[in-house]
Amino acid sequence: MQPILCFGEALIDFHPEGDDGRGFSRAYLPYAGGGQANVAAAVAILGGQARFAGMLGTDRFGDFLLDRLQQAGVDTRHVVRTDHAPTALAFVTLDAEGERSFVFYRPPSADMLFRTEHLQDAAFAESALLHVCSLSMSEPELAETTREAMRRARDANALVTFDLNHRPLRWSVDHDPRPVMWTALELADVIKLSAEEMDFLASEGEAVMLERLWHGNARLLVVTDGGAPLRWYARDTSGKLPSYRSKVVDSTAAGDAFVAGLAFRLVSQSIRPDGLDALVADPARMQDTLRFAAACGAITVTRKGSFSAMPTAAEVEALMGTHA
Repeated sequence: MQPILCFGEALIDFHPEGDDGRGFSRAYLPYAGGGQANVAAAVAILGGQARFAGMLGTDRFGDFLLDRLQQAGVDTRHVVRTDHAPTALAFVTLDAEGERSFVFYRPPSADMLFRTEHLQDAAFAESALLHVCSLSMSEPELAETTREAMRRARDANALVTFDLNHRPLRWSVDHDPRPVMWTALELADVIKLSAEEMDFLASEGEAVMLERLWHGNARLLVVTDGGAPLRWYARDTSGKLPSYRSKVVDSTAAGDAFVAGLAFRLVSQSIRPDGLDALVADPARMQDTLRFAAACGAITVTRKGSFSAMPTAAEVEALMGTHA
């Protein structure tokens, strides 16, 4: 199986522990996290070859993230370190249903300083898939670096996957992020959205949004909606798939686990951009691919953390085997 390259964010997620009796956490414990780092760790834990490219501070938090990526089995040779900014931090709050919200301690942070000159050709060599998301697009120069990574992957005939992963707090309140997001949406082959993100992009109607998407490189759009059925769209067809029922403990990394499962299954089938239409036209293969991704997310929400919550392939296949 060829490598999957994830470019962008790695940060420390601080998760609450205990209760002081007045509704506040007694402590916060650090967990390795960050959208694209989560995907890289999940791919490696599933048994795939995962590469991560991004920037970490030369602080202890950066050391911690590098160690956890390596422990997960991720190739970190394309990680860049800097002493010009600290590693990014995020504090997680979980409600009674395990749904998460974030407070980010970011700019300036190390991951936002990655530039085009830091991209290494060797990172793209032999990589079958590049994964990015909009978390690395809220700063103009970093957004251009993200697009350049997507262009280089396309030149190498690698699949390009894009998870919108919209976090409003990461964008200026007086700035509409959609024009910037669309510059990446138009470069991606496979796009993953949440139902809320679908509504966010489809301000002029779903049909208008889909038509614009198909004018780019996109061949597959997948929309997840928690415990509700997931929806998928291609240029000439669409479908739905029931979700797995899980007791939600922590939803922090659910979307990243889903994306990792999807990327892992695509690459394990040796699918490149010109093979996506054949996948979509094969109902059995399409269902199997999406069921695997959904099972990854369903297991992850039953555990706390991000890297630490990701399932193995055996666990995913066991869950799939117990559900028709």
